[in-house]
Amino acid sequence: MRARRPPLPALLSWPGLALAAAVVVSYRIAGGDCGALLAPGARQAMADFARGFWPPAHSAAFLSSLARPLAETVAIALLGISLALALAAPLAFLAVSPRVLATPGDPPAAPRRAAWLAARVLLNLMRSVPELVWALVFVRAFGMGPLAGVLAIGVGYAGVLGKVMAEIFESAPRAPAAALSAAGAPPLGAFAFGVLPGSVPLLASYTLYRFDCALRASAVLGLVGAGGLGVQLELSLKMFAYDEVAAMVIALFVLVAGVDLLSQLVRRRTHRSRGLFPLGLGALRARALGLAVWALAAWGAARVLDLSWRDVLSPSALASVGGFAASLWPPDLDPAFLRQLAPAAVVTFAVSVLGTAVGALFGLLLAYPAALRLHVLAGGGRPAFARGAALAAVAWTARGILNLGRTLPELLWALVLIFAVGLGPFAGALALGVHTAGVLGRLYAEALEEVPTAPFAALREAGASDAAASALAVLPQAFPQLVAYTLYRWEVNIRASAVLGVVGAGGLGGLLHVSLSLFHHHRTLTLLLVIVLLVTAVDLLSGALRRRLVEGPSERAEEGPEPAVPAVVDAW
Repeated sequence: MRARRPPLPALLSWPGLALAAAVVVSYRIAGGDCGALLAPGARQAMADFARGFWPPAHSAAFLSSLARPLAETVAIALLGISLALALAAPLAFLAVSPRVLATPGDPPAAPRRAAWLAARVLLNLMRSVPELVWALVFVRAFGMGPLAGVLAIGVGYAGVLGKVMAEIFESAPRAPAAALSAAGAPPLGAFAFGVLPGSVPLLASYTLYRFDCALRASAVLGLVGAGGLGVQLELSLKMFAYDEVAAMVIALFVLVAGVDLLSQLVRRRTHRSRGLFPLGLGALRARALGLAVWALAAWGAARVLDLSWRDVLSPSALASVGGFAASLWPPDLDPAFLRQLAPAAVVTFAVSVLGTAVGALFGLLLAYPAALRLHVLAGGGRPAFARGAALAAVAWTARGILNLGRTLPELLWALVLIFAVGLGPFAGALALGVHTAGVLGRLYAEALEEVPTAPFAALREAGASDAAASALAVLPQAFPQLVAYTLYRWEVNIRASAVLGVVGAGGLGGLLHVSLSLFHHHRTLTLLLVIVLLVTAVDLLSGALRRRLVEGPSERAEEGPEPAVPAVVDAW
C-alpha cells in the first residue's frame, strides 16, 4: 500500500509553506480587509440588507409568476446536460490513451495518437472557459434567450464530462479490451465490449451529479441574458426587491434539494445493477425505462423553451455563429492592452487562492459538527436518546448551512457581499469562499466519517478528549483526501474567479465583461486565450502540489508513475 505523509510534515514542506505564503500575498493583492468586514458600519449595512429579505415575497401573483422561470431553469439544465453528453461521448472515446485499446506489444498508430491529442486539447479548451463566459459569447452570437444558456452548459460541461469519462475509461480493467484487441477486434469494438460495460454505473452517477451542478449554474445564466430564473433575479436585484430575491432563493434551494435527492436515488439503483446490459429482465427494463424518461423529459424541456434543432443548425444560425467567430480573429495584441492583462490575471489568481483558503478553513470548521458518525462514536456508539437527538440536530444544522453555501452560486454571494465590503476583488474572494465552504465542508465531513474508527475509539478509551482524539486519530487518516479535495476545488475556483468581474470583483472577468459589452471582439478572443492558459497552468500546478503534499517525492520515486484515477472530484 502507498505510504502517506502525515499532515504536519507535509504542511511544513516547501509546497505547504509556499501555499501559506501564496494565501498571505493573495490577501494583500485582493485588498483584503477583515477590519472593514467586521466594522460597525459593515455589520449595520449587512443587517439592513438582510432585513430586506424577510419576510420573503409570498403573494399569489408573484409566486405564480415564478413558475415559468423555474421551469425554464430546469429545462435549460436538462437540455444543456443532454447536449454535453452528446458532445462528450465521442470526444471521450478519442481522448482515451491509445495504449488502453492498443494490442499488447504493438505501438499505437500515428492517426490514433493525433486524434487523442486533438481531443484532449479540445476538451481542455471547452472546460477551461467557465459556462458564464460561454453564455456571454453565445448571447453575442445568437442573441438573448434560453438557447444561449443551453449551449453554454452544453459546451462547458462537455469539456468536464469528456475529461472525466476518458479517465474513467482509462482506469477500467484493461484485460477484457486487451483480449479483444489481441483477437483482432477493432478499437471501437474493444472499447464497446471491453471497457464501456463496467464503466456505465460510474458514468451514470457522475452525469447525474453534473445535472445537479447544471441546475445551479442555469439559475444565474440569466444574469447575462441567457434565460431562466436569473433574468427575474437580476430584475429584482436592480429594483432592490430583496423579498422577491429571498423567495427565489428559497425556491431554488428546494428545487436543488429535490433534484439532489432524486439523483441519489437513481445513483443507488444504477449501482445495484452493474454493466451495460444488466442481468435480469427487471433491471434491464428499469434501465430502458430510465432512458425513455430522460428522452421524454428532454423533449418536454425543448417544448418549454420553444427550441428545436433548427435554432442551432439553420443556415441563419450557422451564419450568425460563423460571422461572430470571424469577428473574433485575429486576437488583439496591442501592447497597451496586453499590459493590462498581467495585473488582471494576478488579481484573478489571487481571488482563487484566497477564496479557496477561506472555503477550506470554514468548510473544515463545519465539517466536524456535520460528521454525525464521529459524534455517535464519541458517545460510545449508542448515545442516549436525548444526546443522540442533540447530536443529530447539530449535524443537520451544520449540513443545512453547508447546503445553503453551495446552493447559491458565487455570483449571487458576490452580489450580497458587495454590500458589506464594496466593489472589488475582496468581495469576490469572500463569495468564492462561502460557496467553496459549502462544497468542501460536505466532502470533508464525508471523508471524516469514512476513516477507520479503531484509532479514534482507542484514544477515547485511554481518556483523550473528543478534540484530541479527532486531531490525532481522524485528521491524519483523512488528510490525503482533504488535500486532494481542496486542490481539486482550487482548479474549479480559478475558472469561477475568472468571471466574478462581471459583478464588479475585478480581474480578467471585468475586462471580459467590458470587451463583450463594447463589442471589442478581438480583445474578447485575447482574454479567452489568457483565461485558458491561466486555467491550464493552475491545473498543472495543482496536480504537482497534490502529488507532493499527499505522497512526497520519495514515495512517488519508489512506486513509479501514478495510475490513472477518475477525476470525479474535479467537478466539486
